Amino acid sequence: MDVESSALSEQHRSQNRSRGGSYEERGRGVKEFRSWFSWLIPCFVIANVVVFVITMYVNNCPKKSGDCFAGFLGRFSFQSTRENPLLGPSSLTLRTMGGLDVKKVVERDEGWRLLSCNWLHGGVVHLLVNMLTLLFIGMRMEREFGFIRIGLLYLISGFGGSILSALFLRSNISVGASGAVFGLLGGMLSEIFINWTIYSNKVVTIITLVLIVAVNLGLGVLPGVDNFAHIGGFATGFLLGFVLLIRPHYGWINQRSAPAAKPHKYNICQAILWTVSLLLLLGWFIAGLISLFNNVDGNKHCSWCHYLSCVPTSRWSCNREPASCTTTQLGNQLSMTCLRNGKSGSYILANPSDSRINSLCVQLCR
Repeated sequence: MDVESSALSEQHRSQNRSRGGSYEERGRGVKEFRSWFSWLIPCFVIANVVVFVITMYVNNCPKKSGDCFAGFLGRFSFQSTRENPLLGPSSLTLRTMGGLDVKKVVERDEGWRLLSCNWLHGGVVHLLVNMLTLLFIGMRMEREFGFIRIGLLYLISGFGGSILSALFLRSNISVGASGAVFGLLGGMLSEIFINWTIYSNKVVTIITLVLIVAVNLGLGVLPGVDNFAHIGGFATGFLLGFVLLIRPHYGWINQRSAPAAKPHKYNICQAILWTVSLLLLLGWFIAGLISLFNNVDGNKHCSWCHYLSCVPTSRWSCNREPASCTTTQLGNQLSMTCLRNGKSGSYILANPSDSRINSLCVQLCR
């Protein structure tokens, strides 16, 4: 009976492994396979929404600009869609609230903007896309790996995306949680590689993830999208996933209760991937931060890299220079000329605010 029972048990384990099995079946009692309650990711979503509401309150379009969309929202109405088609605040407001401005980071030592920009969004459309994706991906990962590891993965990936963005997008304000969200996708992918032995249908899952990432990065070459933040966040999350999301390999799980000598908790491939990824991650952050605070322009060292964030076509331009205009005020008449395209315009305005002038300049230079 003992021999027969052992044979059946071994057969059951073999079938369980071939089917993939559930985490509970394979790792019951192992802390790395504990099921968690997801609360941190919803808190991140709430925080992003609150910050956006505060940003719109500070923006105060009716008072500072006058040309607003959805004016019935009063102080919370959006900038004109000609200025901001994402239904959000002005670029001046985003800069004030902590958007990633390379000049301020380098010249005024405002390094905190590398983190604060991840909590700001350019508009309602931008916010909805990022938060829905964060909920869909982040809650699932938090249930599997816990709030500490996923929280670190999210925050550090966003930071990594900001560094790469600052090295290549030197003149524009950059905001958004996209880099951090891409970091979660990168972590999902690397987690499959480092925990290879415990999964079935690995190839299908990898192909699906790669396609999702490729499509989203492909959309990032459209104008107005900071694809460098996406790439930097994904790369940081991919490396960080090897470090934070490692789990015991299948052989150890299968034999952890055996009285005989058990294999090591992590196999040699996992150890190599963990070590190499940690070294690459540290090297990237050290090199990136040193380059940034020494005002290194990545475009001067990579002449083609700007195509990773925008590919010019006959339908749009990839000119990312900020809107800049010359202005002349004669009585109630404001004359303005865009230095980028040479367009001119005249407006009947008495004592316009800086925000109003900037809004008109942005529209004129589009």
